[in-house]
Amino acid sequence: IGEGAKLVKEIFQLAREKAPSIVFIDELDAIAATRVDIGTSGEREVQRTFMQLLAEIDGFKNLDNVKIIGCTNRKDILDPAILRPGRLDRLIQVDLPTKAERKDILSIYLDKMPVSGVEPEVILKKTEGFSGADIKSLCTEAGYYAIRRNRRSVQQLDFLDAVEKIVSKEHFSTDHLSMFG
Repeated sequence: IGEGAKLVKEIFQLAREKAPSIVFIDELDAIAATRVDIGTSGEREVQRTFMQLLAEIDGFKNLDNVKIIGCTNRKDILDPAILRPGRLDRLIQVDLPTKAERKDILSIYLDKMPVSGVEPEVILKKTEGFSGADIKSLCTEAGYYAIRRNRRSVQQLDFLDAVEKIVSKEHFSTDHLSMFG
């Protein structure tokens, strides 16, 4: 109890000492989700951590040359307090990659893999709506399929099977959106 708030304080103290610096908070929604009055000890701990983050961002100590970047794919559940002017007040949306961008991303991973008989255009048609992370996951999964099939190179079938597996995963459904509704 209290460790989250203590860590936030220490991170900002270190950032000020090492300034100029950037504090990058990935999955910001994990600590900055809209506050609710559930009353569980876990929820209270998250709220203490969040309150410490707010205090560090615009408290008595000036941030000087410390910049803060937060990243989330759940902007819809962020507490309005974190988005007030002077805090994390600039929102930059990163859209899913276009077909050309997916092709560039795919080529980066294919260049690092032993492949044979792979048709990138077929893969690109099946990866509509994939993020860069999804494409990386696709290539990793295709590699696993090749290993399971006792091959030293990744083939088209491995990619097609990997696409099916990834598309069937929960992260391509919208069920998660209703849990905070």
